[in-house]
Amino acid sequence: MRIHSLKRLASILLFFAAICATSLPAADSRPNFLFVLTDDQSYGMMGCDGNELTRTPNIDQLAREGVYFDRAYVTSAICTPSRISIFLSQYERKHGVNFNSGTSVAPEAWAKSYPVIMRENGYYTGYIGKNHAPIGKGGYNSGLMEESFDYFYAGHGHIRFYPKDVHEIFEGATYDTQVEIVNEGAQDFMSYEHRLDGAVRFLDERPADKPFCLSICLNLPHSAGTGTMQQRESDDETYKSLYRDIEIPLPEHYVAKDEIETPRLPADVLRASERQASYNFVDTPEALKERTIRQMQSMTGIDRLIGNLRTKLETEGVDDNTIIIFCSDHGLFMGQHGLGGKALCYEQTTHVPMIVFDPELPTVLRGARCNELVQTIDIAATMLDLAEIEKPDTFQGLSLRPLLSGQGGAIRDHAFTENLWVTHFGNPRIEAVQGKRWKYIRYYRNDCVPASVKIQVAKDLGIKSSTMLYGIHDNEIAVYRNHAEASLRGEQPIYEELFDLETDPDELNNLIDDPAAKTQLEELRIVWKQQLTKVRGKGFPAVLRYTVDSEKDYKSK
Repeated sequence: MRIHSLKRLASILLFFAAICATSLPAADSRPNFLFVLTDDQSYGMMGCDGNELTRTPNIDQLAREGVYFDRAYVTSAICTPSRISIFLSQYERKHGVNFNSGTSVAPEAWAKSYPVIMRENGYYTGYIGKNHAPIGKGGYNSGLMEESFDYFYAGHGHIRFYPKDVHEIFEGATYDTQVEIVNEGAQDFMSYEHRLDGAVRFLDERPADKPFCLSICLNLPHSAGTGTMQQRESDDETYKSLYRDIEIPLPEHYVAKDEIETPRLPADVLRASERQASYNFVDTPEALKERTIRQMQSMTGIDRLIGNLRTKLETEGVDDNTIIIFCSDHGLFMGQHGLGGKALCYEQTTHVPMIVFDPELPTVLRGARCNELVQTIDIAATMLDLAEIEKPDTFQGLSLRPLLSGQGGAIRDHAFTENLWVTHFGNPRIEAVQGKRWKYIRYYRNDCVPASVKIQVAKDLGIKSSTMLYGIHDNEIAVYRNHAEASLRGEQPIYEELFDLETDPDELNNLIDDPAAKTQLEELRIVWKQQLTKVRGKGFPAVLRYTVDSEKDYKSK
């Protein structure tokens, strides 16, 4: 009798358990995403892309287990437009925001950014590190960026090597150095109990039944980071002594400032003498070697971050369902051809590392090197595709999913890059289009008042030179818009270049006047016009006025 009652009770319990199980929401099995974006990292700064000195074992391991895209390009080789292009999956000419544009991203445009879309579609989202994108009315002061994530632990603009010195949000961190503070935030985000002071969060803990999307955006190895390294007592030994006992070679084709005989570009194309002073470290071998050591130290610090993140994913039991994407926002000249800075459309500034690790990768693709042309605007489209979320029609990027599934084939025939950061610092407007072999670049006149003139006037009037150089006023909105539309209306270039990247990967020989390359030139001029029209799209960019005149507390960041 007792046995019968127990069996009956067990049956009842199983029945109710089944009912409860069917009524509970199933855990979301879609993949998590961990997106790490570095700053000013050119292709060739890690072991996996050919650097024999810098120690990056964790990133190298990521490349051996994932897919390394050997032909990845940015759309604009400068921080703000490049990062907004990644968020919105749009070329700058379409989204219309740069340091000199006098604009911020309008809320309706931001509503179609990948983090907002993923959050609306059930993802728990986080943002950690550096934000260099003015979003909403008031730009960096709008609060819209902070409100758009479930977890926000970032500073607007450059966060430098010691973030606590410039951003209050990081004051609760244990460490003082950037990579280590970012690591603290990432560890806190991925845990189930948030304890880090300062982080802005809308939930007290990470939901166990939701997939997550964490964006980590660094300010290294950028000059604003490496240039502020001080070897403080609290620094990890990596940032004090690593690489200081080895010989640091100069880059191939390096030319010191005093040894420049023929400038890489004509003086009426690139006014190199007006370059920002922060890039003067390329002018002498001694200064360049010191900065190179700091970059190498920063890359090893970032590599340790990647190792820590992968360990945390394993500890939390989500490593087998987390896709990791590693990329840079653009590259940087280190004195090659006597050049410093970025913004140009050469390989040194537009060609970046990109790794995608997916636990579900076919075995045959693990460690693969993909030679297809891809661009950073493809990252958002790829994440949405892998998350089974339909991308908005505003996206211009393409999903890399076919290249990650073994289907093969090209997703694009050409890559388009541009520079609309046309300022007193001497950079011209540039448009470039390239296939796998040939690359065509067009330059347009820069009529801006030189930086040296502005600095002298500021000195004469007792005005801060930074106010003169970085404050954008309303009239400059029209200047920028004219720059964005002029070539579409028929403005002719003042200089052109054509390179055969197969035989001349360092872009040493301009073949623009070579009769043997006439066919390739004519073909790329046609492609240039097609690409330019396509990337511009239609309608006025979804932007808001963001200038010294519109904002009481305007900051260019």
